[in-house]
Amino acid sequence: MDRQAVQERFGILGSSPGIHHVIDRLRQVARTDITVLIEGESGTGKELVAHAIHGISMRRHRPIKIINTGAIPEGLIESELFGAEKGAYTGATERRTGLFEEADGGSVFLDEIGEMPAAAQVRLLRVLESGMFNRVGSSKLQRTDTRVIAATNKNLGQEVAARRFREDLYYRLSTVLIRIPPLRERQEDILPILDSFLYTLAQKYNSPKRQLSPEAQRLMLSYNWPGNVRELRNVAEQVVVLHRGKTVDADAVRPFMRGVTSGSSASTALMKVPAKGPTDSSQELALIYGALLDIRLGLRDLRREVHELAHRRERADLSYPSISYKDETPVAYLGKGSDDNQETPVPQVSVEVVPRTGSAPDDEEELPTLEAAERKLILRALRKHGGNRRATAAVLGISPRTLYRKLSDIDVDKS
Repeated sequence: MDRQAVQERFGILGSSPGIHHVIDRLRQVARTDITVLIEGESGTGKELVAHAIHGISMRRHRPIKIINTGAIPEGLIESELFGAEKGAYTGATERRTGLFEEADGGSVFLDEIGEMPAAAQVRLLRVLESGMFNRVGSSKLQRTDTRVIAATNKNLGQEVAARRFREDLYYRLSTVLIRIPPLRERQEDILPILDSFLYTLAQKYNSPKRQLSPEAQRLMLSYNWPGNVRELRNVAEQVVVLHRGKTVDADAVRPFMRGVTSGSSASTALMKVPAKGPTDSSQELALIYGALLDIRLGLRDLRREVHELAHRRERADLSYPSISYKDETPVAYLGKGSDDNQETPVPQVSVEVVPRTGSAPDDEEELPTLEAAERKLILRALRKHGGNRRATAAVLGISPRTLYRKLSDIDVDKS
């Protein structure tokens, strides 16, 4: 089956070199039983490629079983893949057949393989290496003749480095690696694919076929398409269903290009790829529109940051008492301590409360050392409680013995 026949049969749209490379690669590996890993962003058509590999292989007369490993709860993924015996877990009221057993002689497509739990990864590696598995709750080994096709929108190499994916399983899965380029890397495919969608959707909804104006076409080419072909089809469907009139201009199509996938926003996804062709006033207006959206978003974030900074400064500028200490001869006594028979002298402390009317810049404000801050705190507490050591120790959260030891370390002359 030639390249064009494969694309027509399995609905893989595009005529760019990137898509041609994908088709040529899948045609090469389809007639073998080699394991294939398909990499590509969300919406690029990984499942279509998997169907094509199975559909032109020698296994095409047997089923292909599909499972999204990221959508199955961790406790159920193993029973979905390998089956389970009756009573193997709560709710297992009868024997369950797994996908590898059902797909014997055919293929299993494991979508979002990067989300597979670690325990299931171990079992999968065993199947890939030996073709053997056992149902959950059973020690009896079974053999399966199943081809594995996996897909991911993650960089599994990085997942391995972060120890979220087994290195040995990664190398076993990626015997052949097929990467589907995102739509933004094959701009020549955007308008032909869109035209195909507009035609088929117009037939589906019994609606006249829409035609994009030159300005709308340039806008489509300058858009980043974070959702890839899936997002492009979504835009085409909205145009067919919601737009009145056969001609669609840029202002009509722009609201449908929301760019909310992959952490994007409409402003960040718009105008990231320069449009091909000559620049005219309409294209300049489109570029200006995208720039204004970016500026508006930036100003909104800046206003929020300034507001938060002002609020923090306002709270920091509230008046609070500060304390000054004068060097004086110790004249007060705490009384006898529990660990000696001598009265402990305490320096007299002069406390001045100074309201703060402003805040000094960070580079002009000197911070005391920890020792100095502790000394000031102790002397302030002593002054507040009239030299009563036990009351001072209680308010400071320390024992009287600890307070006595700290008082012994204080240089009274420098206090």
